[in-house]
Amino acid sequence: QVQLVESGGGLVQAGGSLGLSCAPSTLKFRMYAMAWFRQAPGKERECVAGMSWSGGTTYYADSVKGRFTISRDNAKGTVSLRLNSLKPEDTAVYYCAGDATSYTERVPTSTTEYDYWGQGTQVTVSS
Repeated sequence: QVQLVESGGGLVQAGGSLGLSCAPSTLKFRMYAMAWFRQAPGKERECVAGMSWSGGTTYYADSVKGRFTISRDNAKGTVSLRLNSLKPEDTAVYYCAGDATSYTERVPTSTTEYDYWGQGTQVTVSS
């Protein structure tokens, strides 16, 4: 079994930036697509950014396009998310996720298509 561990959340003022990182507890399992989801209180978990194994395919939710940037280091099994120009509506718990079974260039956006999840890290943006 593998665990994903996020780091980097925190409290920031609107307009500020944060960096999130996610690392696996073992490299025994290769992650194909990796993604970042977020869940705000009372809302469903949504995919905000994802990247295929090769890095050739990326996905960004419309609400974060131009502000968030996803990257990954396959040698380390890590995935990162840079959050710029943060808004109060970006406040949520952010989760990283890994798909260990679907060897395609597609980036899933549904929670059901990911096999491994981190425990989540809180991002709070004050106005």
